[in-house]
Amino acid sequence: MSFIKKKLEEKFKEAYIGLNDNQKNAVDAIDGPVMVIAGPGTGKTQILAVRVGKILLETDALPENILCLTYTDAGAVAMRKRLQEFIGAEAYKVNIHTFHSFCNDVIQENLYLFEKTALDPVSDLERIGFYKELIDAFPKNHPLKRFRGDVYFDRENLEKLFSNMKKEDWMPDFIKERINERLENLKHDEKFIYKTKREGQWKKGDLMPKYYEEVARMEKLRAAVNEFDNFQNLMRKNNRYDFDDMIIWVIKAFKENKNLLADYQERYQYILVDEFQDTSGAQNQIVQLLISYWDKPNIFVVGDDDQSIYRFQGANMENMLDFAKHYEKELKTVVLTDNYRSTQPILDVSKSVIENNEERLVNQIKGLSKDLKAANTNINQLKAYPEIVAYNSIIEERMDIVLKVEELIKNRVAPGKIAVIYRQNDYGEELARYFNLRNIPFYSKRSIDLLNDTFINKIKSILSYINAELDIPYGGDGLLFEILHYDFYKIPPIEIAKTAVEVNCMKRKKEGVSIRSLLSDRANAPAKDLFDRGMHPELKRAVIALEGLIAEAPNVTVQQLLTSVIQKAGILQFVLNHPQRIELMQYLTGFFDLVKEENRRKPLLELQGLMNLFDLMENEKIKLPLIKTIGNEKGVNLLTVHGSKGLEFEHVFLAGTFSKVWEKKKNNNRGFKIPDTQPTSSAKPTEKDIEELRRGFYVALTRAEKYLHISYPKQDNEAKELEPSVFIAEIMDKHALHIENRALSEEQIFEFHTVLFLNQKLKCPLSFYYNNLIRIPSGKK
Repeated sequence: MSFIKKKLEEKFKEAYIGLNDNQKNAVDAIDGPVMVIAGPGTGKTQILAVRVGKILLETDALPENILCLTYTDAGAVAMRKRLQEFIGAEAYKVNIHTFHSFCNDVIQENLYLFEKTALDPVSDLERIGFYKELIDAFPKNHPLKRFRGDVYFDRENLEKLFSNMKKEDWMPDFIKERINERLENLKHDEKFIYKTKREGQWKKGDLMPKYYEEVARMEKLRAAVNEFDNFQNLMRKNNRYDFDDMIIWVIKAFKENKNLLADYQERYQYILVDEFQDTSGAQNQIVQLLISYWDKPNIFVVGDDDQSIYRFQGANMENMLDFAKHYEKELKTVVLTDNYRSTQPILDVSKSVIENNEERLVNQIKGLSKDLKAANTNINQLKAYPEIVAYNSIIEERMDIVLKVEELIKNRVAPGKIAVIYRQNDYGEELARYFNLRNIPFYSKRSIDLLNDTFINKIKSILSYINAELDIPYGGDGLLFEILHYDFYKIPPIEIAKTAVEVNCMKRKKEGVSIRSLLSDRANAPAKDLFDRGMHPELKRAVIALEGLIAEAPNVTVQQLLTSVIQKAGILQFVLNHPQRIELMQYLTGFFDLVKEENRRKPLLELQGLMNLFDLMENEKIKLPLIKTIGNEKGVNLLTVHGSKGLEFEHVFLAGTFSKVWEKKKNNNRGFKIPDTQPTSSAKPTEKDIEELRRGFYVALTRAEKYLHISYPKQDNEAKELEPSVFIAEIMDKHALHIENRALSEEQIFEFHTVLFLNQKLKCPLSFYYNNLIRIPSGKK
């Protein structure tokens, strides 16, 4: 036995002994189809790693004969890390991919089949342009053609429809068949037929007006679907593709080229799929094609239908049910119910919420039970039930959470073991300010739009000023007055004010002059005598730099111009000397990369075109995203529900659980109605939305290890009444819990508000005000 195999066997035995019976069943079943339903905290990542070890030890398969597919990059990294701890360097020979990276590898290995060497991924801006070009080409009698108002009204609807078609691997003919079925069924649907007559208006059996409205919607959908191939041709003509295209290309190639498919089927003898509940229809099709050669394929899927919270990204929970039905005779189903994360009271409360969902595997597969039981012997003796607290207002809720966290830290609970979970990002942004005020370390990650950042907007203003001066000489005076006040330059405001007043006086005297011309003349004028100190040196430096950039702009690319602006307009020096230099450099790099990429795509792009591009991004609400990380992982975790998935914490505060936030999913009625005959993960009826939101609530609850605090405000910031989420009521129906009505003292509220005001309005160190000004003597206001 080789040294590597001997070491693997030792590691395997060590890990295998630590598994429970159900986990061992999952690991031992290395042949044939296996579906593992792994509830939260049941150790699914561990069994994936141990199962790979079992395959390598007991079969002739090599690491490169194993394919592991997962939903996200983070999942792939986590799987690789766990596998590396288990089998060492051999982990890098195991193929671990997201679905997109797997398809990209297939394309790169077979470029001669795909003919995609000249294609670039489409940008958001280009995609909008292509949809507008598509709509412009509609004939006059096209059902989606508009001649008044917003002529591009259906652009977003088309984009969503085509994206769903790609994610689900629906071809136009397939959907049109469903439309025909729907139209045929409509004629006999009692919902659309009058059951009684009304004299002079309708007879019994007549079709209602809503029948004709539904027919019109179906015909609009047909017209939209007919444009799918036209849009794809438009993308191809411009040498562009999107990431959903990659999966469609590989599916098409596998179906049309049997030898290509056979090559990958032979290469991957064992396939494992993590987070199977989050796969889309097209992603599932990739898996089905890879295993289609065998009657009893070696396919191992792991997932939990109760944690499916990515439907908005195309996730299709029904893949698990379809998989179970397809391999019903050969399938080995293992349910992991031993939870090593949470106490039993937390699991019981979580169950009382999720069991209200109808769309669950336990309601579809006979004899299936998913009741979790606490199995962590270190904590399962804890019997404290979660607390539910109602506050007078959102502000008081935030304040008290911060005070409770502060108390936990004083009692030596590590900040990193505490998490505050909420549904919407804006709640966390406000909460972060409160943590800052109390000097409590916290950790948060959120996506920001660089184009809305003050620092980046200053750079855009400089580019806009240069463009205005190139368009009309002295046309940028208003912008120049603002730019000179920027902190890139340390120009005393009085110096700028004097210049502005002087220009205004000269204009009243009918002397043709502008701020730019006056400053340029002054900057280049020789000293009148030995005592002439000239203009302020910082003002002079700024004027000379801006004049140089105006001269340079027509002779360089926009990328080169931006480089010069950063270097010569004082921006780089400002960033390097700033206390938040790392953050500002990230912002600057993100903005520069946007301009660089647009210049690469359009080598002849001019400054006016770049400014038009910024305007288009603003009008179409296209963001320039950057993940902003605040603090480090040792701080208190501030997380959205989706950001919390896969994590666990000793103390969890589930905040802002009122109905307005938790039970109202953003749902405008715009868009193309998919026929009811077609099951879809992306366009479920609105009554299914509450089930997805309930799964999100369940995910948040099950992040808690020992202590769970659930809270909601009774009023919003405008003193309007708020109702607790229905999920709170579901907990109360099953458990004899008491909702505590908690109010902060006037002193506490005054203290917080004072600190907030001082921190926002005044520049002295916060600690000075906190320690010296706002402490209120006991019993006094």
